[in-house]
Amino acid sequence: MAEITAQDLRAMFSAIAATIAENRDRLSELDGVIGDADHGITMELGFSTVKTALAANEAEADLGAIFNLAAKSFLNAVGASSGPLYATAFMRAGAVLKGKTAAGDEDMIKAFAAMAKGIEDRGKAVPGEKTMVDAWRPAADAAEAEFAKGATLAVCLKAAADAATAGAEATKSMLATKGRASRLGERVLGHADPGAVSAALVVATIAESLG
Repeated sequence: MAEITAQDLRAMFSAIAATIAENRDRLSELDGVIGDADHGITMELGFSTVKTALAANEAEADLGAIFNLAAKSFLNAVGASSGPLYATAFMRAGAVLKGKTAAGDEDMIKAFAAMAKGIEDRGKAVPGEKTMVDAWRPAADAAEAEFAKGATLAVCLKAAADAATAGAEATKSMLATKGRASRLGERVLGHADPGAVSAALVVATIAESLG
């Protein structure tokens, strides 16, 4: 694919908003088992707000500014835990792409990896704790591994999407150590973490949109 532009990023965020909206009820049902049953609603609000904000700033061509606007919009819309996490992710990507009006494969892989690292840092989480990190970390690792082999952005992001999906599925066998779910002990076994599931949807949509 040609270099990624601001228009491509707007289309990507619009596609993510649509994917989350389609899966809102399923995400909230998952959250109802181990949380407060609003994860789908929260994520839909966050990404729909980002989509609206980006559409209202069509003249912006700086890729870093696009991600920073996404961060600000998501955080303003979502005060819950996922708000600061995704805001940090987008700010980290924005720092990587600051000043660029077009990004090549290496730029985008670095931005993608920066999002995963931002979520880890902000959430102080590591894989195995039944959080969205269980989808984001393997996704970033897979993308970077493929890129190191000389793969295209499309191949890297497809690997990331597959790894994120597998990571989310793996949370079914994990005990939760963070958040409300951590109080439920073994009752969370057999249930996927809603944050990891929504993260896998986000990564898959990024792969479909930019691949």
